[in-house]
Amino acid sequence: MVKQRVIVTGAGGQLGTDLVSLLLAEGYEVHGLTRSELDFSSQDEVDEVIGRISPDVIIHSGAYTKVDQAEAEVGLAFKINGDGAGFIAQAAEKAGAKLVYVSTDYVFDGTAVAPIAETAATSPVNVYGASKLEGERQTLAFSSKAFVVRTSWVYGLHGSNFVRTMLQLARQGKPLSVVGDQFGCPTFTRDLAGCIVALIRSDRYGVYHVSNSGSCSWHEFAAAIFEEAGLSVQLQAVTSDQFVRPAIRPGYSVFAHEALAQGGFPVMRHWREALQQFLAMENLGAVGYGGRRADSRHS
Repeated sequence: MVKQRVIVTGAGGQLGTDLVSLLLAEGYEVHGLTRSELDFSSQDEVDEVIGRISPDVIIHSGAYTKVDQAEAEVGLAFKINGDGAGFIAQAAEKAGAKLVYVSTDYVFDGTAVAPIAETAATSPVNVYGASKLEGERQTLAFSSKAFVVRTSWVYGLHGSNFVRTMLQLARQGKPLSVVGDQFGCPTFTRDLAGCIVALIRSDRYGVYHVSNSGSCSWHEFAAAIFEEAGLSVQLQAVTSDQFVRPAIRPGYSVFAHEALAQGGFPVMRHWREALQQFLAMENLGAVGYGGRRADSRHS
């Protein structure tokens, strides 16, 4: 049986690293491409690389992710997240490949009062969110085999993230203040990667909300991290107004998972259970899947 050939962009990132590792463990031929190996803001480079590899599937997890910096680099954010996604989508269509575009909860404005369905109106409140929404638009416009996967509050075993930052700050023994009026769904990259692999095995194309189940505020997330890690921390909840940053964050971006349910895909486990596994693996220094160390370069 011929192995399916998969390209993963952003292969050096938190999600990309887990995707490469999981896909290898599942028997795919994986081409994990870092930014130095594929500048997807260049259409010529995208066409050359994708044309040469001729993939069956492309998982586009690479992105411009500097949320605050994007407010001052509007053109660059849109070039990478918007046009870059369009170049990938056009090349995927030419290759006849399935395409996954990883998007964000930041395409919403945060004014919802109940979990947000995939069909809800988008209205980003920052440049990063707007650039990712443009990427969604171009992906769906150019690819007939596209999955748009919106996710949120991502953390994993590779790279920096909120969980690791909280653990590092807690060990300094100082009181901490964390925003308590922004609500969302923490998402472990291993669970996100697993869901994406389930999606690419199907032909149920469309927009999906993919996060761990349940929801919390950033303050509640921090409190859970400390509790699960057995750390005693003086933790205070503050408002967004007390913690001003260049880019506005949505106040409420809790996902409903209607498309996954309708497609018959497994329910994502609760975020607290996922956090427990992350912390256990972090303590063990675990890497990869099935004993394999994750690597961003495979062919």
